[in-house]
Amino acid sequence: MTMAKQPRQLAGRVAAITGAARGIGRATAQAFVSEGIRVAIGDVDLAAAEETARALGGDTIALPLDVTDRESVRSFLDQVEQRLGPLDVLVNNAGIMPLGPFIEESDEATRRQVDINVYGVVHGMKEVLPRFVSRGQGHLVNIASAAGKAGYAGGATYCGTKHYVVGLSEAVRAELRGSGIEVSCVMPGVVNTELTSGMGTARAVKTVEPTDVAEAIVDALKVPRFDVFVPKSIGPIGAVMGLFPRRGREAVGRALKADQLLTQVDPAARAAYELRAARSARALEPGEREEVRP
Repeated sequence: MTMAKQPRQLAGRVAAITGAARGIGRATAQAFVSEGIRVAIGDVDLAAAEETARALGGDTIALPLDVTDRESVRSFLDQVEQRLGPLDVLVNNAGIMPLGPFIEESDEATRRQVDINVYGVVHGMKEVLPRFVSRGQGHLVNIASAAGKAGYAGGATYCGTKHYVVGLSEAVRAELRGSGIEVSCVMPGVVNTELTSGMGTARAVKTVEPTDVAEAIVDALKVPRFDVFVPKSIGPIGAVMGLFPRRGREAVGRALKADQLLTQVDPAARAAYELRAARSARALEPGEREEVRP
């Protein structure tokens, strides 16, 4: 008879979350604070991050962060450790999801997604992992997506970036085996944030709240695991679908209307988000904000 793992105590630990002024990042920060974790919020929109930090209270701090710039990421982590202490957890959360047919996607939109969704994660990992390795401990949490396990029409580049995050996370986890460092890859389905505004719906695809994702992340810190599906049903559904030949998988996807999830969208409902995603650069115009993901 095997004994269940005892959940790790999180109170007093230090965590940094990228793109955490709103959405999943904010919900995760809130959940961490409730567990007694000292949290640093990094965001390109410093004013929004500061507002969130004030609302969360505790020792929560807000710092400027542009995940596309490795120097900015290094400075962010340095400041976190100077103000809160050695970092125990990094959540690579920042991301954007412009939608539309691939052949109509501008080079700028493609590059921006790769810069934030791919390089944003890479920069965070390259800057935090040497710190973890030197201490022999730490927990890396990468926010990917269920779109990192399958491709969906209407979000080709986004899906590609999330496939990268899943593959990168798996490979680095293997490289770090036995080092004392944990790696978790979070793969939510449709989450009720501005990023998914105006999207279509699919049968058997449950929309979850940012708090659901945050709760799953806290659970993965307490009892470490790599695959963090939200909702949990995504995992076994994906495993079963993987047993089907491709034509069968695609037929099931069409029957469930999963193939329309990112194509049947309301442009008016997504207009504000798409504008922010397109302009989420280092020098934002007044009032503009960077959206976060997953």
